[in-house]
Amino acid sequence: MIPKFITLASANANKAREFGSLLAGIRVEPMPESFNLPEETGSSFYENARLKALAVRNQYISHASVLDGHIPWVMADDSGIEVAALAGAPGIFSARYAGENATDVDNVNKLLAELGEDTNRQARFVCEIVAVSPGGEELRSTGILEGRIAREPHGEFGFGYDPIFIPEGYELTVSELSADEKNRISHRARASFGLLEQLRGGKSS
Repeated sequence: MIPKFITLASANANKAREFGSLLAGIRVEPMPESFNLPEETGSSFYENARLKALAVRNQYISHASVLDGHIPWVMADDSGIEVAALAGAPGIFSARYAGENATDVDNVNKLLAELGEDTNRQARFVCEIVAVSPGGEELRSTGILEGRIAREPHGEFGFGYDPIFIPEGYELTVSELSADEKNRISHRARASFGLLEQLRGGKSS
């Protein structure tokens, strides 16, 4: 049975709203403000997503008496970009590739500088989602968007590495695509659709 409500292991309301639009029929809300996320010590997107999902679920368990004993479904995601010519970097360090306080522009500039004039521009966006049921069952869904790195940033929409990522089969960067098109093909969308299929009892992703 598809849950009516899922807590996202994040305090970001906009991110929760985005996942809510992708997981049709499910209300996705950010975790309570009093909850905390663990340090991302995993060696993969999956491990980091699982760490966050379980940490938030454990906080629900410890606060069960305050929350009338209700433990909801909890989901977490971790995502980033992997560049073939950089041996998969920046990978799990995508958000802080140019340093702990790096901006999106800083990260993009560093990636372009590291890649230089390399003719191998192959890259992919990866998103891992882990969802944990009230009873402790874990579901995992992976979303991958293959593509290549542009020579320079293009487009005004999107965030992160979107301005330099050209999806396979396209000539535009993700930042040049409409929001509807991005939500149809993105790695987050594909991971979300895979999770939804599992919740509906379909084939696991």
